[in-house]
Amino acid sequence: MLTNLRPFLRGILDPIVVKLNINPNLITLTSLIIAIFSAIAIGTSNILLGLVLILFSGFLDVLDGAIARCHNRTSKFGAILDSTIDRFSDTIIVIGFIFGNYVDWFVGILAIHSGFIVSYVRSSSESKGIDNSVGIAERAVRLIILMISLLIGLIDVNYIYSAFIFLIILSYFTATQRMFHAWKYGSNYKL
Repeated sequence: MLTNLRPFLRGILDPIVVKLNINPNLITLTSLIIAIFSAIAIGTSNILLGLVLILFSGFLDVLDGAIARCHNRTSKFGAILDSTIDRFSDTIIVIGFIFGNYVDWFVGILAIHSGFIVSYVRSSSESKGIDNSVGIAERAVRLIILMISLLIGLIDVNYIYSAFIFLIILSYFTATQRMFHAWKYGSNYKL
């Protein structure tokens, strides 16, 4: 869904990253540290700080890839590290919501599970040669939903729980979209 914004983001980031010749893997690891601090902030009811830190962690996640591409430092390991750190970051942020009692453990586990399934279907498809970035609840959208829930949570924390239910439904729907896409392009058996 937000994949169409990548050229726009590159237009903004490219002039910045030309000047930042930093190891992109260090940026990736820094994004995890920021996500951990975000989870701590959310878990200790500092909603505004948690929101800002999620935003900063997400920005670093975009920045690491831009730096790697700009300075010709892309690698298979860097891609694996980035994907793995994304899963760690997503999980720790949801744990912060659970710890802060914004959602119960079951809803939190479903949010983690649904996010993992979306990513797994894409990764599994791509390992079989099927480009599978379809769907409405890619990682960026899921993070935006969490940030919006925190923003609304500044007014009334009860909306955070509803946002999680919405997030879970969208994530499982996206996993289904990606499974259908994989079946459509990777199956010998058609309807």
